[in-house]
Amino acid sequence: MNTRITKRDVLVGLLAMANGEATDITWENVANYANNEIDLLDRKASKAAERAAAKRVEGDELQDALYEALSDEFEPIADILTRIEGDDVSAAKAAVRLKRLVDAGKAEKGEVKIKPEGGKTRTLVAYRRVEE
Repeated sequence: MNTRITKRDVLVGLLAMANGEATDITWENVANYANNEIDLLDRKASKAAERAAAKRVEGDELQDALYEALSDEFEPIADILTRIEGDDVSAAKAAVRLKRLVDAGKAEKGEVKIKPEGGKTRTLVAYRRVEE
């Protein structure tokens, strides 16, 4: 067998052990394989946490821009977004940030009724700034 044990070698060896067949893989090889895989998972989770933290900082810029765009009157998200610069700002992204502002006590959530010409009255979720 090779001096370097691959993942495939360990997995084939485990299957052989499970079937009661002879194999060159030892329990030490299996333990080393498992420890290595756990380390890889930990590193992957750490990198994911770093990326998420970077996105939160990026999101905070949008959140700040939304707070500045809020007025003292309840307005639907579409109206608030007209005062925000940027092509990649969607209503969904804005809704998440506005909810965070509401949770932080910086904004208030309410409803606005609009009636288009010849249409039915619609109730939309609206937000306004809460003066600190």
